[in-house]
Order: sequence, then structure tokens, then C-alpha cells
Amino acid sequence: MTATASVRPAAAGSGEPLLQLRGIQKSFGAVHVLRGVDLDVRAGEVTALVGDNGAGKSTLIKGIAGIHSFDDGEYIYDGKPVTVHGPKDAGALGIEVVYQDLALCDNLDVVHNMFLGRELTKSGLLDEDSMEKRARETLDGLSVRTLRSVRTKVASLSGGQRQTVAIARSVLWNSRVVILDEPTAALGVAQTEQVLLLVRRLADSGLGVILISHNLNDVFRVADTIAVLYLGAMVAQVRKADVTSNQVVQLITTGSTGEGASA
Repeated sequence: MTATASVRPAAAGSGEPLLQLRGIQKSFGAVHVLRGVDLDVRAGEVTALVGDNGAGKSTLIKGIAGIHSFDDGEYIYDGKPVTVHGPKDAGALGIEVVYQDLALCDNLDVVHNMFLGRELTKSGLLDEDSMEKRARETLDGLSVRTLRSVRTKVASLSGGQRQTVAIARSVLWNSRVVILDEPTAALGVAQTEQVLLLVRRLADSGLGVILISHNLNDVFRVADTIAVLYLGAMVAQVRKADVTSNQVVQLITTGSTGEGASA
């Protein structure tokens, strides 16, 4: 990773990163959106991806998810170079994305939302029992206690509960990397707390989590490392313990801290 002179790069964790990006380039016409971006995502850790509007965060995660193809650079997964041509390729690797709109259907219950597009069938009919069992097991495995019934219609759920359903759906299919796009946006204090606890549980269960957030309080609550994009370049990826909130703000707004890190 490229780091500014005033902030140390993130120290290597245990073993190879699960996901590595090296020298990623992406342009749309004459607009150079990503400029030689490096990123490491480790299993069992939350990697917060931060940056101002227009820094390139959305383009980067859409490239990881296969929605956009990168123009140049290496995409390394589980230690091996891979080529991701589309979302199905990313899904086959175990990469899932929870976007801000959540993509939930209000008229369906929790079970049918979790299996939307991937329904289980038996003898040509929906296997309701198996889907309900797996939905309950997934939610229980994440220690979710805020949903009374998996047969509740999504339309009646709170914002925090809806986010929980979307996150649980992302780990239902043996995911290894989960990307969360502003999961606490527009949530109240109590609901934000529930979602942050769930984000931490994902990492603690061994998944690699990429958290995109503008809320540095949330970032410092749950992240292990913080990666900062500035005008399409990765100006730092640092351990949370090695940087202050003020330094991260300066990295986001100027691309450098302008001062030495105390850690």
C-alpha cells in the first residue's frame, strides 16, 4: 500500500490477505477514476474504506463485485490472480455486496427476501421448510435477536431490521468477503448500534468485511484497518490503532496528514 510519509502503512496481519488489489486503474472516457489503487482485505477483519464524494469508493467496490471491469492491475483472491467478468464470478468467489438500497422486497417476508433469486425447491415446489430453517440458522449464527419471526413482512420492519436482513442474506451463501455500503446511513442511534455489532460479528466469525462509511465514529468503533481514497488514489491503509480521527479527516480532505503519527 502507498502511505503518506506521516502515517505508517498497515502492518501485515496473520497470513496472506484474502483479497488483494494491486495497481488498479479505471477510467470512464477521459475521467481517470482509479489511479494505481492497492488494497488488502484480511479474513477476520473489518477494513473501512473512506474518502470524500468522488474519491472513487463506489467504482472500486463495483469493480470488486464485477459490475465494472478494471482497466489494469491485479485482482488477487486467496493468493491467486483471478479475473472477474461479472457479479456471478464475484459471487462464485464468495464475494457479496450489500448496497445502500438493500434490494429488499417489501411485500415478501424475511425468508423469501433472504432467498430471493436463489429459492430452494423440492419436487418442483418451493421448499419452504428448508428455507425457513436455513434463514433461522443464519440469523441465530449472527446472534440476531431483533427479529421476532422470519415470516414477518419486510414492509413492517425498522431500518435497522431491514439492514440486518440484507446483511444476513449476504452471508447465507458461504460468503468469504462481505462489502457493506453505508450500512448505518439514515439509522437512529439504537439501530446503528445493532448494525455495528452485526458488522463486528461478521469479522469475528472469520469473514473479510469491507465497510464503506462517511461516519468516522462508526469506523473507529468497528474497523481494524482504515483505507483512505483521495481523488482516485489510495493515500493510506493503516491500522486503526496507528492513526487518529483528525489524521483520517486530513487524509480524506487533503491526501496527507501534514503531521507525524504518534503511534
